[in-house]
Amino acid sequence: MRIVIAGGHGQIALRLERLLAARGDEVAGLIRTPGQGDALRAAGAEPLVCDLESASLDEVTGHLRGADAAVFAAGAGPGSGAARKVTVDRDAAVLFADAAVRAGVRRHVVVSAMRADPEHRGEEVFDAYLRAKGEADAYVTAQTALDWTILRPGILTDDAGTGTVRLAAATGRGPVPRDDVAAVLAELLETPATAGLTLELISGGDSVPVAVRAVSGN
Repeated sequence: MRIVIAGGHGQIALRLERLLAARGDEVAGLIRTPGQGDALRAAGAEPLVCDLESASLDEVTGHLRGADAAVFAAGAGPGSGAARKVTVDRDAAVLFADAAVRAGVRRHVVVSAMRADPEHRGEEVFDAYLRAKGEADAYVTAQTALDWTILRPGILTDDAGTGTVRLAAATGRGPVPRDDVAAVLAELLETPATAGLTLELISGGDSVPVAVRAVSGN
């Protein structure tokens, strides 16, 4: 399976790339600058230089052609202001979804955020982030040409993954290692029955395969 990941140099994306490459998938990651390419190659992924804040729909579509699945794992990052929450967390997600539709890539997985809501109120940067994520999620879930899954992790940590999680439509807040987020993403890509679901993820007591099977109804 060929999988293209937006935000390919991100902390979750690099972990996901390693997992996918190890199981034999063909992986490519969109990156902002050529200097990020070595990290992707070390993870077993093909770097594709494409700045989603300035790229055209045709350019992104070209990168997605021939893929079997797409993952949006890009983000403006904690040090960015409210404007980039819009241009990256919302607009880039919309562009990536449009490109997937145009390229005929149906399977589409999005890394979102707990409490993402297009109607979220507040004037702080984090409020803008939650609105941007919510608006992006609303756009993606309206695309009938996509078999989408939205994943909303809890508080991200760099602790070693445990391989056990809680995955459900609503979990309540809690931490989750980035290792385990990547493992869940890899399992979701292998489980098309999770299409059409918006899921929250925190650490818990179920192994990743068991948790994903449970939400898929299998």
